[in-house]
Amino acid sequence: MREIILDTETTGLDPLRGDRLVEIGCVEIFNRMPTGQTFHRHLNPEREMPAEAFAVHGLSTEFLADKPLFAEVVEDFLEFIADAPLVIHNASFDISFINAELDRIKQPPIARERLVDTLLLARRKHPGVSNRLDDLCSRYAIDNSRRTKHGALLDAELLAEVYIDLIGARQSQLILATEVRDARAGGYGEMPRRQRTVPLVLRITEADRAAHRDFVATLGDKPIWNDFLLSA
Repeated sequence: MREIILDTETTGLDPLRGDRLVEIGCVEIFNRMPTGQTFHRHLNPEREMPAEAFAVHGLSTEFLADKPLFAEVVEDFLEFIADAPLVIHNASFDISFINAELDRIKQPPIARERLVDTLLLARRKHPGVSNRLDDLCSRYAIDNSRRTKHGALLDAELLAEVYIDLIGARQSQLILATEVRDARAGGYGEMPRRQRTVPLVLRITEADRAAHRDFVATLGDKPIWNDFLLSA
């Protein structure tokens, strides 16, 4: 199953008061394994960057001035996420900004039924404690030392690791790897072979065999093919 881990950075906390997206980062996973495929864009928010937001992500008005508008990257963004579930930490925040940007350019919103909120998952699994992304990285021994400031792509990469641990997929992968290793060890380095319940249909006809024998006859006195030909 294909899933997209998504994170955003913004100019503030409320798109209804004019705050805008300034960064989108997405990481693709397939069957709970990162594929290496990503989507990452910085965006011109068409407004000044408040000092409070700059302190969080370090994206200045000057840095974003020559970046594309959301309308200029939306096709690439929607093509990348396609119809995959979107895994987001505190999903209602990010999706409210994305849908506000989509509304500005008269595009339909992303359905909330597509969202997987890792903050809600973490609160169910770890009730009564803080479940910020940094807390979860620490809890699952995920190296977040590069996260000196928030960044959409880096945070999506970290969240992908957290998500795999949060849903127990990494443990399943380790169990499977152990079973494969044990099976290979028991078979002197080879996996045990399973017999087909129904044999494959033979695709070589008698005409094919005859044509091959005629060809081999042209190869000289002792062609090696004679050692492999089946008797008629």
